[in-house]
Amino acid sequence: MNNFLDFISSSSSSDEDSDGDELVMHTLLSAEHDIVCQRGETSNVEKKRRKSINRDRDAENELLVRNYFNIDSLYDLSKFEDRFRICRNLFLRIARDLENNYEFFQLRWDARGKRGFTTFQKCTTTLRQLVYGIAADASDEYLKMPARTDRECTYLFCEYVIELYGDIYLRNPTRNVVEQLYAAHQPKHGFLGMLGSIDCTHWVWENCPNARRGQFTRGSNNDQNVLGASPLFNDILQGKAPNIPYVINGREYNHGYYLADGIYPEYATFIKSYTYPADEKRKLFKLAQESARKDVERAFGVLKQKWHIIKYPARAWEREKLMKVMKACVILHNMILKEEGRAISTYTPNDMLNPPAVIQVDIPAYFTKLLETQNSETHHNLRQDLTEHICQQQFEDENKVDEDGDDEDNDANK
Repeated sequence: MNNFLDFISSSSSSDEDSDGDELVMHTLLSAEHDIVCQRGETSNVEKKRRKSINRDRDAENELLVRNYFNIDSLYDLSKFEDRFRICRNLFLRIARDLENNYEFFQLRWDARGKRGFTTFQKCTTTLRQLVYGIAADASDEYLKMPARTDRECTYLFCEYVIELYGDIYLRNPTRNVVEQLYAAHQPKHGFLGMLGSIDCTHWVWENCPNARRGQFTRGSNNDQNVLGASPLFNDILQGKAPNIPYVINGREYNHGYYLADGIYPEYATFIKSYTYPADEKRKLFKLAQESARKDVERAFGVLKQKWHIIKYPARAWEREKLMKVMKACVILHNMILKEEGRAISTYTPNDMLNPPAVIQVDIPAYFTKLLETQNSETHHNLRQDLTEHICQQQFEDENKVDEDGDDEDNDANK
């Protein structure tokens, strides 16, 4: 090799004629190319550029509009709701709010003058991920959207939905809402002063970092409580509970309660079942409490069936993104219930002006309420009064059925 380079150097230094110089330069470049190829390298000149995919975004947007958003669309409203999980009016409302408030969801042109994705395309790809739990690159074939843009749309959509609607659909209940909850649960479950049930759901974290493995898990699997803890339970620990009184078995109580299982403490705001009921009254109460408490587990099941992204293992790397996705799914679920008129409590314009019923303003009141909501004696007294109330109600229902049966028999004899 040294001899060859010496030959090149001596040849290039000679000034016999220009043809000889060109021949020497050609020989030098050929030799360098052979050396690079032997080492398995590629010169900068021959590096292949990334292939640019010509995605016809305009045509795909027209196809999307023709399929779902035209007056004479290919798929009707029922098909739209089946595939988007929300009605078209609610979809248009969310898309309009996102477009009016956030630049990312507006139609923009890049520096080359090429038109970007429309608001419909960005919202559609997000809902496809939330509904079906598909990978980010699955929308490339239908919406011609690359995986990176798809993921960005999903996480920003969830973040902005929380900002726009979180104060309405995740806010603490006002006095009016608490009274509606009392009135709704009493005839359905038979529990006076009941606000609902409390429980948690788990979401498998596929890309859980090694530093976080084992935290917030259940058993030996990798189930991750993405919220870290229940926000409702955190409020109870801080003494935040609605101060709306009610009367059970001739005794007045100040705070509503939630039905809970055995892992929760014996607070005045939690009503647990009897572990080993000794008499018929306690057995009846245990049956009624566990039957009513199953509603929250069914609610989690409905939530996961509607939004499959929280049903399958999460692919995100940051825990904060998982929290945003979970909260956004809850908000969308509550918006659907209100849109369909199936929400137990409804907000009025006056509720938006009123503060929540759980806010504490001064330190003495905070400690006083903390002692009230976490009082174990109140818990046992309330559970005993509820037991008597459930048994009395069961006795009245049986007598009413017997009386109705006797009246029917008498009418038949006549």
